[in-house]
Amino acid sequence: MDNLPIQVEGLTRFYGRNRGVEDLAFTVERGEIFGFLGPNGAGKTTTIRLLMGLIRPTRGSARIFGLDCWQDAASVKRHVGYVPGDVRLYEGMTGAQFLDFLAGFRRGVDPARRRMLVERFEVELSRQIKHLSRGNRQKLALVQALMHDPPLLLLDEPSSGLDPLMQSELLALLREERNRGKTVFLSSHLLHEVERVADRVGIIRDGLLVAVATIDELKRQRTRRMEVTFSVPVDLAQLAGIAGVQVLQSREEGRWVELGVSDGLPVLLRRLSELPVVDLVYAPPDLDSVFLGYYQRQEAIAGERAR
Repeated sequence: MDNLPIQVEGLTRFYGRNRGVEDLAFTVERGEIFGFLGPNGAGKTTTIRLLMGLIRPTRGSARIFGLDCWQDAASVKRHVGYVPGDVRLYEGMTGAQFLDFLAGFRRGVDPARRRMLVERFEVELSRQIKHLSRGNRQKLALVQALMHDPPLLLLDEPSSGLDPLMQSELLALLREERNRGKTVFLSSHLLHEVERVADRVGIIRDGLLVAVATIDELKRQRTRRMEVTFSVPVDLAQLAGIAGVQVLQSREEGRWVELGVSDGLPVLLRRLSELPVVDLVYAPPDLDSVFLGYYQRQEAIAGERAR
């Protein structure tokens, strides 16, 4: 397998007149975790279904290790561990029966590896799947995707339903898999989750690929919101004049203000220390602010070209 784990060119899928994804173009290198970020409904699941050969592209192509994802779908699946975004399992089976059943379709499932994964994710194998919680079903889906030790993982919102401890365990395991030379395509709408493990990210919104960037580049684009309450009205020009700081809104004649902070935090904090602050909330970065930064930059470039 000398070809790239994933190579996408002009990949497009329409559902009637509605766009699923359009003109996606990106590659994923061997031994990297590629985060695929976007809000719900952005086209993440459509992209993964195209990669798995579950739906046919309207145009364009997707290849996994040089194999066409639609024409060679059966061969593609031999190299992939897949967790769908909407996990559906055989509810009449126990967890153990389900894993045995799927192992019958795979060559060389190592019992020791399967046992390690079951213990690590604390999977309940003796109960029927219909009696398992959403989180336990998700853990079972993760084990079936990983137990045959595939070179590529396609994971659609894999932490969905997991408690925080299991989410951390999953991310730790993905780092270990990468260090073993595996490739991971991780779809998520959680910015903080992807930032913890990904080497690069693709950002998708409304079916269009907004950008492909490294994690460092992504961090430089994000904006964090800060809410500040003062004991008396404040001249907001003192804050708006700081590079990297925007006044998003204010209320109560300037006693309350919401700021967008992309840079200049040390200067802002020094300025606030000189003002009558009674409360301050500094929110974690949100995905929408990252999108907004990329969209604004794209619109500015398009505007320059139109002149």
